[in-house]
Amino acid sequence: MDAREMALHRAYEHAVRWLAGLSDRPVPARAPVEEIVRALGTALPDDPTPPVDVIDLLATACEPGLTGFPGGRFYGFVVGGSLPAAVAADWLVTAWDQNCVMRAVSPAYAAAEDIAGAWLLDLLHLPQASGVGFTTGATMANFACLAAARDAVLSNVGWRAARDGLAGAPVVRVVAGAERHIAIDLALSYLGLGEPELVATDDQGRIRPDDLRHTLTTGAPGPTIVILQAGNLHSGGFDPFPQSVSAARQADAWVHIDGAFGLWATASPRLAHWTTGCSDADSWATDAHKTLNVPYDCGLAVVRDAAALRAAMSRKGAYLIHDTHGDPVDTVPELSRRGRAFPVWAALRSLGRKGVADLVDGLCRHATQFATGIAAIDGATVLNDVVFTQVCATFGDDARTDRVMSRLLDEGTAWISGSTWQGHRVMRISVSNWSTTDDDVARTLTAIQRAAAA
Repeated sequence: MDAREMALHRAYEHAVRWLAGLSDRPVPARAPVEEIVRALGTALPDDPTPPVDVIDLLATACEPGLTGFPGGRFYGFVVGGSLPAAVAADWLVTAWDQNCVMRAVSPAYAAAEDIAGAWLLDLLHLPQASGVGFTTGATMANFACLAAARDAVLSNVGWRAARDGLAGAPVVRVVAGAERHIAIDLALSYLGLGEPELVATDDQGRIRPDDLRHTLTTGAPGPTIVILQAGNLHSGGFDPFPQSVSAARQADAWVHIDGAFGLWATASPRLAHWTTGCSDADSWATDAHKTLNVPYDCGLAVVRDAAALRAAMSRKGAYLIHDTHGDPVDTVPELSRRGRAFPVWAALRSLGRKGVADLVDGLCRHATQFATGIAAIDGATVLNDVVFTQVCATFGDDARTDRVMSRLLDEGTAWISGSTWQGHRVMRISVSNWSTTDDDVARTLTAIQRAAAA
C-alpha cells in the first residue's frame, strides 16, 4: 500500500468514526480556536511528514473544535446534512480531481450536470429550457441570476453592460421585500446595483402584493428587477407569487425568486401549493446543501432565458476548447470549479422523485413537532405559522429567551441559533437535515424544557 492509499484509508477510518459518533457527542464544538492552533502546531516543519501522520494529526487535533453539523440535532442557519450517496460522490469528486469547465476536457462531468440540471427543473416544476448553473452556494446563485437580470433589463433599453460597464448606464431599479435575505444585498452589491428599494411585509415576512404594486406604479419607470422569496428565514413563509408576479409584470419587471431552501416545497405534492405561481418568474436561486442535503459548495442558479445566463456569465478565451452546445463554465462566475453536479446527481438518483418529496415532508413534520412541543412549555410562544421547516419561539422577554438559548448550547444536546425577528429575540429552529429522527426531536425538546425550567 503506497502513501496515498494509506492516507485515504486513514481518512476513511476517521470519517466513519466521526459520523458514527454524532448521535452520542455534544453538538456544539468543545474546544476554542486557540486550543486547536496549539494542537495543530504553528511551526512549519523543515522536513516532510508522512501523509498518514498528517491525516492522523489533522483529525485528532481538529475533532474537539468541530460542530456536529452532519448530525440530526443541528438546527442552526438552515444548514442541511449530507446524504450518504452525496458524501460518497463528493469523495470521488476530490479523487477524480476534475476542473469541470469544458465538455471536451471532462465529458463525464458535463453529462452529470446536464442530467442533474434536467432533473432539478423537473422536480421544481421550472421551464425545461432554462439554463442551470451549479455555483458555490445560494449567494452566488442569486448573483448569477441577478447578473443575467441586470444585463437583460439594461439591454431592453439599449445598454450593453457587459461591453460598456455601468458608468453612465440607466439606473436599474431593484425592489424587494423588507425581509429579504442578506444574500440578496450581497449579490446586488457585487453587481454594482446598491441596496434594494424595500416593500412592506406582513407578520410572516411575506411581501404585500398591494404595496408592491403601489411601489412599482409610483416610482420612476425604467429597467426594473423585482425580487421575491420562497421560504422566509424566520417564518419559512412564501411570498404570494401569483399576485406579486402579476404586479411585477405590469411594470415590465424581471422577476427573480430567492428560494434558498423553500423552493424545494415544489417537490412535495403536499406542500407545492405554497409555490403556486413561482414558475412564472424569470429566474430562481436555491442551495443544494440546504433542503436537498448535498455537501457544502453547491448552489443552483436557474434562468428561464438560458441565453441571458450565458451572456452574463460566459467569457471566451483562445486557449479554451469551446463546445457548440455550451460548457459548464458558461453558467457560473468561476473558471476553476469542483464537480458540484456529481453529488447532486447522486443525491437525486439515490432518492428518486418520491424520496425527495419524503425528505421535504419529513423536515416539515419535524418542524411541526418542535412547534407543538415548545408551545406546551410554560412561558413559551411560537411566533410563526409553521408552514415549512422554520420555527421561531420566545420564552417571555428577550433576556429570558437569550438565557434559554445559552443554557441549551452549554448543555450540548442540540445546536439552535438565536435571532431577532420583528422586534423580539427568538429561538430559531431550522430543520434541514435528512438524518433528524423523531428521537432527535424528542431529545432536543427535553433539553429545551430543561433550559427553560432552569
